[in-house]
Amino acid sequence: MDTPTPQKKSRFAFLEEPGGRMSFLEHLYDLRTRIVQALLGIAVGMFVGLSVSKYVIGFIIRPMLKALREAHLEDHLIYTSPTGYISLIITLGVYIGLVIASPWVLYQVWLFVAPGLYKHERSAVVKFLVSSVFLFLCGIAFGYFIMLPYMLKFLVGLGSQGPIQPLISIDEYFSLILVVLLGLGVVFEMPVVIYFLALFNLVTPAFLWKNFRYAVLIITIIAAVITPTPDATTMLVFMAPMFLLYFLGIVVAAVVVRNKRRAQTIADSGAA
Repeated sequence: MDTPTPQKKSRFAFLEEPGGRMSFLEHLYDLRTRIVQALLGIAVGMFVGLSVSKYVIGFIIRPMLKALREAHLEDHLIYTSPTGYISLIITLGVYIGLVIASPWVLYQVWLFVAPGLYKHERSAVVKFLVSSVFLFLCGIAFGYFIMLPYMLKFLVGLGSQGPIQPLISIDEYFSLILVVLLGLGVVFEMPVVIYFLALFNLVTPAFLWKNFRYAVLIITIIAAVITPTPDATTMLVFMAPMFLLYFLGIVVAAVVVRNKRRAQTIADSGAA
């Protein structure tokens, strides 16, 4: 009795997956729907952000006030124009609103692209979004709880040792922490970037390890550019997590290479 041979999977099997038969007009209509939903989410987020921003200001200025007290200075900030405080509330509310709305916006993006992806690609996109948001928030938390206290203590302490006393504007302080926190949030995305570079065979674990000395040079330059203080302690505090993230990226690249080799081995054995 002949054993039935398994049918080969059609090269156009992706057309049979849900969402693969949407017409061009249906895609345009879906895109319009997702954009409208995302904009509505941003509007709601900004409304909430503007409602709570004046209460969040106290949390944001806490590291600065602590640094002023430790330097035996008056713990208060100033604004230099009649609209300075209200402008800060509005600006902060906009940023808070964007943060609040970002999960909803990412969800709308996901709903738009998911129908055109394979099952394993959908899983990869979900992991990418979750890991990116998690690492970005870790970078912001590191900047607020660790980086800012060291940096502000140095800056305020340096200015309070002479006859010139600091008179710090809330606008300039907000601009400073915005650059630092967002910069650290982006820097903490390093493992995700290495993951995609390894996925497309642009880097390998051996390559990353072999060129570690160049990574040290690049990390040092980035720390010198982003860190607004010239002292070595603050730079080392900034560089330490970057080195850890680089080594984590090597581990991630090793996992990617191992999974690709395993998939290739399974594919070769199946073809044989």
